[in-house]
Amino acid sequence: MNDRLDSFNAINDDVRVRDLEVSGEQGPLRARLYATGQKGKRDTLVVFFPPGGFVTDNLDDSDSFLRHLAGVSHTPVVLASNYTLATVRPFPAAVEDAHAVLLWAKKNKTKLGWNGKHLLVAGIEAGANLAAVCALMSRDRGAPKLAGQILIMPMLDPGLSTCSMREMPNCPDREKLADGCAAAYRGYLPNAADRTHPYASPLQSSRLKNLPPALILSAEDDPLRDEAEAYGAKLASFGVQATVRRMLPTPQADERNECACERPALAEIAAFIADLEGQGALPG
Repeated sequence: MNDRLDSFNAINDDVRVRDLEVSGEQGPLRARLYATGQKGKRDTLVVFFPPGGFVTDNLDDSDSFLRHLAGVSHTPVVLASNYTLATVRPFPAAVEDAHAVLLWAKKNKTKLGWNGKHLLVAGIEAGANLAAVCALMSRDRGAPKLAGQILIMPMLDPGLSTCSMREMPNCPDREKLADGCAAAYRGYLPNAADRTHPYASPLQSSRLKNLPPALILSAEDDPLRDEAEAYGAKLASFGVQATVRRMLPTPQADERNECACERPALAEIAAFIADLEGQGALPG
């Protein structure tokens, strides 16, 4: 695992970054492509959705994490995409955008320098909600076929009912974070009936079979911790390969993007992708 982290302290000079537009459900979306310097088309593409509580464009803030992801994990191609914010159109606009981006990526693989073989979806916080939902939508709609899902500190419970959301004495900003999650869901799910929809709250879904393997990263001091870990346990109960890892507190990280850049998180992601590739488990 240490070999995968050799470039952690570098700025990943070998990672090329290119701005581009992708197609959402109703129009173009701003996106960014991160690729390492190797020649030829790559076998694996990770499509990433940034955090921001469904209401903030955090693509730029995710840049450091995405450079580390593309460089440190040796993931050949990472496509990071925005989605329609709840302030523009609430649920299900963002999830429909996210699924449309996956279909666009599959259709435009040549433009991405990808051979179309292996597709993973990933996200942080609200973006991880979209990533988890994309796995459900892709299964339900029959395309595209996903090889895996990487969910980093995901928002999965609009009810905000877990113990870690209500009781986090060692997290000085717990109340602020919990209030932020509540406000995010109010904007994203103004219709209360949508709060139990599986495409809004994957944790509430009773149909979790036949989903791709999942890596779920929680954090000891994060109010979202319990819902992340509960989702991993629920996936496993439905026969889905789910790896759940709890990261130690990182008091120096003020943003979730920073926490996700920490060595252990990146090492877990790198190992997860390498294991899928090594097992030949990545469907085309």
